[in-house]
Amino acid sequence: MSFSIATWNVNSLRVRLPHLADWLAANPIDIVALQETKLPDDGFPHDEISAMGYQAVVSGQKTYNGVALLTRTEATDIVRNIPGHDDPQARVIAGTVDGVRVIGGYMPNGQAPGTDKFEYKMQWYRALRDWLREEIARHPRL
Repeated sequence: MSFSIATWNVNSLRVRLPHLADWLAANPIDIVALQETKLPDDGFPHDEISAMGYQAVVSGQKTYNGVALLTRTEATDIVRNIPGHDDPQARVIAGTVDGVRVIGGYMPNGQAPGTDKFEYKMQWYRALRDWLREEIARHPRL
């Protein structure tokens, strides 16, 4: 089985929703990973996404960050954020779709070495690396 998978940093789903709808109508992708939705979970446009033929699993955050997976068939085994990594920023969403593990992420920039943001970035990437090792072992179709 093959899938078409796309990723899009929407930089505010509220603003880009009409663009997303037009693009998906022209490009019927099976799975879409969105980053920087900038919406809390309760503000996510589930009805509009459903009208486009997709289900959504989300990990939202007001104003910044936020990720989502849009799938034609139901995603299971959902993971929000990196397990075991205490992080208030909504940057990772994972799900399994028809036996294929999909992970969407919004990667931190981190600024200059020696800053708090750089240290956050380095800790985040170490946690991601360690978790991905586990995910690859658990999900041969990652």
